[in-house]
Amino acid sequence: MHRLDPRSKIFFVALGIVTLFLVQSWLSFALLGGFFVLLIFLAHLPFQYVFKSLRPLWVLLVLTLCLHVFFTPDEVLVLFGFLRVSLGGLFKGLFVVARLVLLVVATTLLTLTTSPIELTDGIEGLLSPLKRWGFPAHELAMMMTIALRFIPTLLEEADRIMKAQMARGVDFESGGFMKRIRGLVPLLVPLFVSAFRRAEDLAVAMESRCYRGGIGRTRLRVLRFERRDYAFLSLSFLVFALSLSLSWWTW
Repeated sequence: MHRLDPRSKIFFVALGIVTLFLVQSWLSFALLGGFFVLLIFLAHLPFQYVFKSLRPLWVLLVLTLCLHVFFTPDEVLVLFGFLRVSLGGLFKGLFVVARLVLLVVATTLLTLTTSPIELTDGIEGLLSPLKRWGFPAHELAMMMTIALRFIPTLLEEADRIMKAQMARGVDFESGGFMKRIRGLVPLLVPLFVSAFRRAEDLAVAMESRCYRGGIGRTRLRVLRFERRDYAFLSLSFLVFALSLSLSWWTW
């Protein structure tokens, strides 16, 4: 998984996303889930890393489940005042939650087995045929690389600014929702100023080094499909096609 061409893994995620939104049966979800677990095992990824990617989404998953359970008109199981727990809503909510979980697992497989540089090179390689029509493939890939590179830097800067503001008496934790939103202003304003300053310094540094885009530039690692990439894509296509067939057959 780690040595695969990034373009093959991007194809895998794209096909997986399309398949996840097309399947309509639990049997298909079980097949896709088993396939993703097999890929996690083959990539030697700790399962806690994959589950950690689901933590930021637990509020969305719970909210999605509750909306389907309480507001789907179907056979009522339990009645809580004006809220009705319906059997069809429960199954539909669990179905949507399972789809979102598998979607996150598929994208996590891509990000945990592909470095940001390889990911942007793969995207540029996929978009390179559009260059003949004037599409800025290299510039788009460069912007993605810079954005991914500066995410940890901005997080460290935000933590430093927050600690400095808390030392000056700013309270980010107490109060109601609107008060907390207003309390973020002393954090966001200097963070945006610092981000624009870093962007200007980076632009000056690139111009000083005579950076003129991707014209005439070569790469240390030239992307090319190998046998393992074709085998991986063939297996993925087979599993996705089988899951769609099972979904249509059980439908």
